[in-house]
Amino acid sequence: MDEAKCIQLLEEHDIKPTANRIVVVKALASSIQPQSLAELESRIETIDKSNVFRALTLFREHHLVHAIEGTGDGTRYELCHSHHDDHDDDLHPHFYCEECQQTYCLDGVEMPQVQLPAGFKQHSSNFMIKGTCPHCKK
Repeated sequence: MDEAKCIQLLEEHDIKPTANRIVVVKALASSIQPQSLAELESRIETIDKSNVFRALTLFREHHLVHAIEGTGDGTRYELCHSHHDDHDDDLHPHFYCEECQQTYCLDGVEMPQVQLPAGFKQHSSNFMIKGTCPHCKK
C-alpha cells in the first residue's frame, strides 16, 4: 500500500495521518497474516514499541484494526477492510494453527450470528477456530 492510500485510510477512520501512523499502517498492509506487537516492532525499526502500541490502540478505537485474541501468543492485529470509524463491517473468523502457531484470516467465511439476551449490546466479536492448518497437516 502506498503512502497516499495509507493517508486516505487513516483519514477515512478519522485519524490524523502522522509519519509514525503511516509506517504502522504500511507494515500491517504488507502483512499476509495478523501481526503481534513484537512482530510489528521487529519489522518497524524506526519506531519504538510504545509508539507502535499507541498507534495500534488508536487504530483499534477508530475501527482501523481488528485485535485478535486467543492465539496463544497474545493479541494480533490486522487492518480492517471497513471504511467507518464507528463500527466494523468486515468481521470474519480466524484460524489458529496449534502446530505452527500461525493465525489465518478466514475472509469470506461468515461469522455465526449470536442472539444476545435483552439488554446486552455487542461492540465487537472475536471468533477463533483452533486446529491444524493444511501446511502442517501434510
